[in-house]
Amino acid sequence: MMRSTLSFQQGGNNNGAAALTARQKPVEWSDAAAIQAAEIRATAQSAATLNARTAMDEDKTKLADILAYATSKLPGDGPAMWKDAEGVTGAKMRNDPYLTAHPAGVWASIAAAARLNQQNSFK
Repeated sequence: MMRSTLSFQQGGNNNGAAALTARQKPVEWSDAAAIQAAEIRATAQSAATLNARTAMDEDKTKLADILAYATSKLPGDGPAMWKDAEGVTGAKMRNDPYLTAHPAGVWASIAAAARLNQQNSFK
C-alpha cells in the first residue's frame, strides 16, 4: 500500500508529488480529513502572510473569512468534540510566539461547540 505525503514549502506546495505517490490508493475518511485540514491550513497561512504585508487593519483578511471558508469545506456530519478543541488549542499555542489565546478566537469557538455538544448528548 502506498502512502501519500503532503509537505508545504515556502511559496507553494508539493501537492503534485503527493498526488503522484498516492494516485492508486482508494480514498478513506482519514484521507479526506487530512486533505481538508491541509487546504484550510494553506488558506489561513496565505491570509496571514498577506496580512503581514498589509498596513490597514480594514484591508486584512479576518478570521470570519477563513472560518466561513472552512465551514463550507468541512463535513457537516461530525459534531465538535473535546479532542477537536484540544487539537485547535495546541496548534494555536505551538504557532503563537506569545503563547496567548484570544477569548474570541477559533479555539474558544470550538471549545464552546464541544461543550454544547457534550451537554446535548446527556439530554
